[in-house]
Amino acid sequence: MADKEEFLKEFGDYYGYPNASKSIDEIRASEFKRLDDTVYLDHAGATLYSELQMEAVFKDLTTNVYGNPHSQSDSSSATSDIVREARRQVLDYCNASQKDYKCIFTSGATAALKLIGENFPWSCKSTFMYTMENHNSVLGLREYPASSTFGYALSQGAAAFAVDINEAVDQDGASRNSLTSVKVSQHSVQRRNEAKVLEGAAIGDAYNLFAFPSECNFSGRRFGLDLVNIVKQNAEIFLEGSPYSKGRWMVLIDAAKGCATRPPDLSLYPADFVVISFYKLFGYPTGLGALVIRNDAAKLLKKTYFSGGTVAASIADIDFVRRREGVEEHFEDGTISFLSIASIRHGFKILNNLTTSAMCRHTMSLTMFLKKKLLALRHENGATVCTLYGNCDLKDSMHESGSIVSFNLKRPDGSWFGCREVEKLASLSGIQLRTGCFCNPGACAKYLGLSHSDLLSNLEAGHVCWDDNDVINGKPTGAVRVSFGYMSTYEDAKKFIDFIRSSFVSMPSEFEKGYLLRSKSIPYPSEGLEDRLSSSGCRLKSINIYPIKSCAGFSVKNWPLSNTGLQYDREWLLKSLTGEILTQKKVPEMSLINTFINIKQQILSVESPHCKRKLQIKLDSDSYLFGKEEFYLHNQRYEVQCYENEINQWFSNAVGQPCTLVRCCQSEYCCSLNNNRSVGMCRDVDSRVNFANEAQFLLISEESVSDLNNRLSSNNGAPYVNPMRFRPNLVISGGEPYAEDGWRNLRIGNTSFSSLGGCNRCQMINFYQQTGQVKKTNEPLATLASYRRVKGKILFGILLRYDPGNKAELDTNSWLKVGDEVHPNSE
Repeated sequence: MADKEEFLKEFGDYYGYPNASKSIDEIRASEFKRLDDTVYLDHAGATLYSELQMEAVFKDLTTNVYGNPHSQSDSSSATSDIVREARRQVLDYCNASQKDYKCIFTSGATAALKLIGENFPWSCKSTFMYTMENHNSVLGLREYPASSTFGYALSQGAAAFAVDINEAVDQDGASRNSLTSVKVSQHSVQRRNEAKVLEGAAIGDAYNLFAFPSECNFSGRRFGLDLVNIVKQNAEIFLEGSPYSKGRWMVLIDAAKGCATRPPDLSLYPADFVVISFYKLFGYPTGLGALVIRNDAAKLLKKTYFSGGTVAASIADIDFVRRREGVEEHFEDGTISFLSIASIRHGFKILNNLTTSAMCRHTMSLTMFLKKKLLALRHENGATVCTLYGNCDLKDSMHESGSIVSFNLKRPDGSWFGCREVEKLASLSGIQLRTGCFCNPGACAKYLGLSHSDLLSNLEAGHVCWDDNDVINGKPTGAVRVSFGYMSTYEDAKKFIDFIRSSFVSMPSEFEKGYLLRSKSIPYPSEGLEDRLSSSGCRLKSINIYPIKSCAGFSVKNWPLSNTGLQYDREWLLKSLTGEILTQKKVPEMSLINTFINIKQQILSVESPHCKRKLQIKLDSDSYLFGKEEFYLHNQRYEVQCYENEINQWFSNAVGQPCTLVRCCQSEYCCSLNNNRSVGMCRDVDSRVNFANEAQFLLISEESVSDLNNRLSSNNGAPYVNPMRFRPNLVISGGEPYAEDGWRNLRIGNTSFSSLGGCNRCQMINFYQQTGQVKKTNEPLATLASYRRVKGKILFGILLRYDPGNKAELDTNSWLKVGDEVHPNSE
């Protein structure tokens, strides 16, 4: 409570809604009850709809009849009235005169941008200028190939270039918003069709376009809207006499993010185009946006295509069409999303009641609080924890920053935590945020200091948007983004700070220090440990085979080995009809499919609660096969046998979606430990695997599971987990908890294995069965993350490779048996 009092003392003038009918706590309690166990911090991606808002939408749609507006019936007229009122609300929100502006509804902000790009009067004399902080959807204006006189910028020979804009601020942190206070740095000019330029007339006749966001969705930086007047009236001075400054300049504001708390005032800053996305404003509806366009700008757009709703008359068998004269009717192809449009008035009611100025102050208070706390974090050695992107001066940020805090975290040694690691751990703690570049490559490269060569080398290394490659060559490829909405609270920000402090500020755990020491072949700092390991009395407790990837397995007392591991282990998998590999992560019901192999009869038996009959497949019969095919998994090539429709139909019924069963008959997938024994993905050119993700075997220690269960019980009273929750092939008993972490190789009975390092655990271990249903919790992964995390990996169990020695041994009697002694070697 003292912490909140301190917060209110500093930010109380901004936080909450003192003049509204409800306080922020009342708003959360009555309109966002679904957030009781969730901290939602991705409002820049999509803000949340109010439960009362949705009740009003539902009541509206269930008590009124809205027909297609392209008619004259009473229901159609009711729809037309609703749409007309919605257009007025959008214009009022931007303080745009209905005399000067029109509102065109689109399927989103991106569709509104595309409409501009397709119809703007580009020519070889035009210039497209945009800030580095623009979204990909704005960058795309330069790319689209046109088939008509008009089209996207570069295809018509127009010049395109990015600019960095620095706006000076006064002593109180406010932007000066004058021509002399704005400094522009121009990047290289992009141009594809030089020949067209030489053939063109004077540049002064051209139409040019400048695009900037009202708020950067990467850093939260707010751009001064006076840029509209500066560029439209003084482009030559703004661009310091550049030859690309001549012509008539038009201005586009991407307000998809900034409009939520600070909509542009078009009476003061008469931009030609403003694009809006409604789910960014009040959560619902999705798939609906708007283009607010000046009337004189609309006359310049040259639309070719016509459709239902856009024509006054057309004749089918001759070249005749007369288009409608209204701006909205001219550009809204087909039937507009009128039920979604009818819903936005309920969202605007919320914004109008709270007021955008109050929402801006409220989110700003949380942003400033979070920035202040993150900047103050220090490791035990005094090293800074957090690097903020954008304006880090808290005084300036009060005026320049929106509701976004973008950052990365560092370890005590100065290396970076990966942003995906932060996201995964946050999810385990019930915190929803976003990581990556947020479809803003210019801002990402600018703030992370990534050169063109860095970006291209990252691509060559396999990095693409939304993947897990968050640190490459020691540099982050993306950032962590926290963004607040009008319903965010101090408690949300506080829980996030507490999460960062507990998960990333504390020094390495004893496990991490011990693991890293042993990974460098230094004995674990515990006297006599190696001697105890070699005579610890460890024995093989269970052997488990999982014939079909991600389906349930079975336990045996003994089992033969093959050159891919345990014979038949993960030799089959299920694929969707689109080629996607099915796993429990996407289809949890796969855990309900039970399998068993009778090795004497050579029969695979499969059962599912969704199928009445048991499926039996003979392992040595070709009668079920339907040919062979090749596919790639984890960048490795597999040759597989396909099965007939009857078998595929059985599995389709079992998992509830069409799928096919395939069997591995040849693979080039390998696994090994890196030379520096890093804990990354394992690959080895000397061994083969079937469809296992990383290695031939996964070994789990009962003592390690017991220690985990003790922690689960003491931390939060979570139910105990069974070793089988981790889908191990081999379970051992005896020895000390986590002693297996330091094993280099081991012998089970007379069979030798090499350790490939720890197994990186994922959300799959959080799935469990209860009364025939698959359920999910945060445990045990959340507890494991608190003490088993190394360089972004949550390690539990070890991966093994079969070392048969003499290859002829594979053809003899190589079996594992429950009760075999385990002899580890840590050297």
